[in-house]
Amino acid sequence: QAQLVESGGGLVQAGGSLRLSCAASGRTFSRYAMGWFRQAPGKEREFVSAISWDRGSTYYADSVKGRFTISRDNAKNTVYLQMNSLKPEDTAVYYCAAGTAGRTSEYYNYWGQGTQVTVSS
Repeated sequence: QAQLVESGGGLVQAGGSLRLSCAASGRTFSRYAMGWFRQAPGKEREFVSAISWDRGSTYYADSVKGRFTISRDNAKNTVYLQMNSLKPEDTAVYYCAAGTAGRTSEYYNYWGQGTQVTVSS
């Protein structure tokens, strides 16, 4: 059964950094685009970043551009999200997803359970 498991979330002060990982298992995700979404309390899930299966293209929400970097290691079936210069408004549950490269949820077929990121001011 295909499974995505996120890790690396936690509590960090504003201006700090975190690196999220998403490990895929159960099938090979090397031909899937991978994305990160987040959902803050009381808000809808929003797109954060995505990367094509061949790492040729990356996409970012305007709110994280220049601060977050997405990457993937297909040999390890893992995608990463390096988050720098974190702000309190980045606080959310972060979800990893696999599918076709898009900025909305319907492009993705597989989802992880999420990892909490909390940024204190």
